[in-house]
Amino acid sequence: MSIIEKAASRIENKKGEAQGALAGAARQADSLPPAPPAAVPDAVTTATAATPAPAAAPLHAPRRTTNHVELDLERMHGIGLVTAAGGRTTLVEDFRIIKRPLLKRAFAARAPGDKPGNLIMVTSSLPGEGKTFCSINLAMSIAMELDHTVLLIDADVARPSVLRTLGLPAHRGLMDLLLDDKLDMSDVMLRTNVNTLSILPAGSNNPRATELLASQAMSTFVYEIANRYPDRVVIFDSPPLLLTSEAHVLASHMGQIALVVEAEGTTQHAVKESLRQLEGCSNVNLIYNKTREFPGTETYDYHYG
Repeated sequence: MSIIEKAASRIENKKGEAQGALAGAARQADSLPPAPPAAVPDAVTTATAATPAPAAAPLHAPRRTTNHVELDLERMHGIGLVTAAGGRTTLVEDFRIIKRPLLKRAFAARAPGDKPGNLIMVTSSLPGEGKTFCSINLAMSIAMELDHTVLLIDADVARPSVLRTLGLPAHRGLMDLLLDDKLDMSDVMLRTNVNTLSILPAGSNNPRATELLASQAMSTFVYEIANRYPDRVVIFDSPPLLLTSEAHVLASHMGQIALVVEAEGTTQHAVKESLRQLEGCSNVNLIYNKTREFPGTETYDYHYG
């Protein structure tokens, strides 16, 4: 027998052995008791498997602010700021008189090309004349209205003082918003326990503040805040006019300007120079503050410039 024939015979023998082993295994399986039925999945597993996947979140879900601060109204009243709980004081009455023509003009019909009247800049000729004090008091007085909300913006980016005056810590704000297009207004705006008042801090100090305030980003921002809510008044606490260039740039966006003049403090020359810098700006008015009618009292007055 040849080698090939021997190999073929060996393969056939192995094939026969394998078939025999399979037949034996089948007979052995037939003699075993039947297997128990498969376990039924429990109710929890079945319910979980049947639960549909949660719907995907919308791609453009509205962003909600989480920044909330508590104003210490008793402290504010103690340092001479307007508060609703302060009663009918001379200060409260003064700012009621001051705000009335500003509010009337804020929501009057605008001619084509006019700046939004609800954008009000409060400034002064020099530091220390009370512009931040007037800005906060004006904002608090308007917040007491039944039909309006107020956004107070600290735009004195070189020497911000709104948060410090209110006893609040520093926070991101206007400059950060203009520098980072990924920031949203809700990321930097502070809601307060006065429901109708919100605050936008000055934010990070920046050497390019003047260029940022004159940028397209600032124009877009101003347009948005002026038109987003029909009942909103926006008050800008501006830098002094005679020390920085930011105030002049900021004034170009405003519908109304209030120039704070300190009684027996601001010189006539400073007032004239400030008004000269505001030439071309409509609705420039004067707040004559710290007048002393009686010893130990200070009052405010409002005049058209």
